[in-house]
Amino acid sequence: MKPSVFFELVEIKAKTASVFPFLMGTLYSYYHWHSINALDLILFFIAMFLFNMAVDINDNYWDYKNATGVESFRRDTNVIGINHLNIHLIGWLDFSFTAIAAIIGLFIVSRTGLPLLYLGLFSFAVGFCYAGGPWPINRGPLGEFFSGFTMGYIIYLIAIYINVVHNPVVILDFKFYADALLSSLLTFFAISNLLLANNIADQEEDVKLGRKTLVYYLGKANTIFILKSLYVLGYLALLCSVILGLLPKMMLLTFLITPIVYKNAKAFSKNPIKKKTFPLIIKNLLLITLAETVTFILGVIFNF
Repeated sequence: MKPSVFFELVEIKAKTASVFPFLMGTLYSYYHWHSINALDLILFFIAMFLFNMAVDINDNYWDYKNATGVESFRRDTNVIGINHLNIHLIGWLDFSFTAIAAIIGLFIVSRTGLPLLYLGLFSFAVGFCYAGGPWPINRGPLGEFFSGFTMGYIIYLIAIYINVVHNPVVILDFKFYADALLSSLLTFFAISNLLLANNIADQEEDVKLGRKTLVYYLGKANTIFILKSLYVLGYLALLCSVILGLLPKMMLLTFLITPIVYKNAKAFSKNPIKKKTFPLIIKNLLLITLAETVTFILGVIFNF
């Protein structure tokens, strides 16, 4: 398999959706408690990255397998069909990445405790059921929520947890988890919007493939309204997080990119086409998470 084909199979361009929440979770734990658990954090990054690739391989595998009767999708759209990849080899590659990630994860659990096990099991369940199983999540109306919640919040939360679990000052109570959720909502919603925009652009193809996503039930106009609203709610959550002291004031600089985010969302809304305007939503995700990470780093450096 050529490297370019492998990178397409694992959707390497979308890995910012997991890497930046990981970085921000690490910054959050250092900003509040100056806690860094380097060994377990590095191991988690490796496991997270492997499993993220496994999930994308799994998505492509099951999308190919489930597209029976729609040979044009297999032949012209799915990376496995386009490149004539061995479906059994893809299955073993998926299993191998998942198994290695699980072994590393269990080792970290042995060092940090059961809460990580529960978070990991939830992530693994979502990862497999997103495209696999009898009722794949991506064939229904909840794909956007589960993708945003798992990648935008759970990865962020795990990075925080690993860094602070041995810090006696930290209390892992409801407030701990709620504060993490609020401070992650902009990332959460930006990731959800990536899947939402993808489903809007793929509406006609999804119907042919038997997928009934959110846009199928609410219609394109209402779903586009939700997409725009999630950006607004995400920025409001960022503002509230700064006011409450959960995030450094320096992160208010993230608002400087809102004209670009608005322009891209508007362009997509007017003409939601996969190859032409969907990349603008990918750009929004990159801009938002990059801006959050850079301003968070500045906030930690200058303690402001």
